[in-house]
Order: sequence, then C-alpha cells, then structure tokens
Amino acid sequence: MKITVYMLLLLGLCFSCNNAEKLDKEAQTYLDKSMERGEIVYNTSCLKCHGADGIGTEAHYPPLALSDWLTDKRVPTMQAIRKGLRGPITVNNIGYNSIMIPVKLSNEELADVLNYIMNSWGNKQEKIVTPEEVAAMPSKRVPF
Repeated sequence: MKITVYMLLLLGLCFSCNNAEKLDKEAQTYLDKSMERGEIVYNTSCLKCHGADGIGTEAHYPPLALSDWLTDKRVPTMQAIRKGLRGPITVNNIGYNSIMIPVKLSNEELADVLNYIMNSWGNKQEKIVTPEEVAAMPSKRVPF
C-alpha cells in the first residue's frame, strides 16, 4: 500500500514538473514570436531616434541598450511610447530633456515592441509584456 502511495506521489510530481517545463517552453515561444514582431515595429517606429543598436544619440535620445530606465520603469516606458514624453529624464545617470512623440500602436504591437527592446542589447526582463497588461496600463501617468 505504501509503495502505491509513493508511486502515485512520484508520478504526480513528475507530471507537475513536466507541466511546468511545458509552460516555460510555451512562454519562451510566445516571447520569441513577440520579439520577432516587435523588431519589425521597432524598425518602423523607433529606429530613427534610438538607432539600430539601441544606443540612442548623445544628448537627444536616450539609450535603450543596457537601459536602467527599461529595467526600473516598466509602466512609464509603456506610457512614454503610448502617450509620448516631454521633459527631463535620467537614463543610466545621464540627463535627457527632449520630446518623444506618441507612437500609435495597438496593444499587441506595443507589447511586442516592449518585449523586443526589454530583451535586446543586453536588457533582460523576467516578466513578458502582454497585450492585456498594456490594455490595463493606468490612464494617468505614473510618476518617474
């Protein structure tokens, strides 16, 4: 009887581990596809100012590569793309005071470009951006 109980517990543990692994693979597949679409959006809407390598231009457009802003300010990043940004910001301890015009993107396009920039050029985010998260973004600007 004990052996049967232990075997059932072991089987359940193995199933849950395989299921968790499957979710990780599914999440990675989702992220990979989102980033592919996001690269297209980036090349169309962001490349001109932030560059092909995401380093921006000194004194005008902040870097996206290895950006502490992207790491620390998830919602303000979403809002900056969706609503634009005006005024001083600090990225990687360097001040910028320029204007970013709003970019007209669907929730899916915005999630895709965020996944692309937040996981490129040395950036790495733990949490995937989804269209649902973008749709739930606060309408009032989050302080940065």
